[in-house]
Amino acid sequence: MTKTAIRGDFAEILRLVPPGARVLDVGCGEGILLDLLTREKAADARGVEISPERVAACLALGLSVMQGDADHDLRDFPTGAFDFVILSQTLQAMRDPRGVLGEMMRIGRRAIVTAPNFAHWRVRLDLLFKGRMPMTGALPEPWWSTPNIHLCTTADFRCLADEMGLEIEACAALTTGRPARPIQPSSRIENWRAEAALFVLRHR
Repeated sequence: MTKTAIRGDFAEILRLVPPGARVLDVGCGEGILLDLLTREKAADARGVEISPERVAACLALGLSVMQGDADHDLRDFPTGAFDFVILSQTLQAMRDPRGVLGEMMRIGRRAIVTAPNFAHWRVRLDLLFKGRMPMTGALPEPWWSTPNIHLCTTADFRCLADEMGLEIEACAALTTGRPARPIQPSSRIENWRAEAALFVLRHR
């Protein structure tokens, strides 16, 4: 896989994770990020995935992945077991986003979360002028087939982090087809501009 083929959020995660880190990828899919972390960062990378087919795909690549539901099964991991716990484009599909985030911060020193931004200007315009649920690069599915059940904005996520006593150590805007760019999580302008956002969280 070439660098140009790497998804924007994955490229930024690779930049953020140091070599040799202990990493858990929650909702790891078919293991693309896990494979990158293992090969390019020599990470002790493990995954949790709810789909048996995707777990099988990961195992076929020689990756360490268990089948599990993040809404329930993260509690089985010991406290402080990982340097980074990653949840990429999956938080909005969780039944209990706050509970999942709390478990991530219990089992990891830091969490990296990426999520679509429902305040993006294209989303606002679609709702304003079309009166339809929007579709963007970060929200590609129509409303009737999307797995997303808890959509939020960058401002919503920042408020949740504050309520949970978490510090946003770094934040980046994600736009389909473009590299990640650093932003201030409190920026009102970026709450319009960012198609999706990446947050690095740690305990205060």
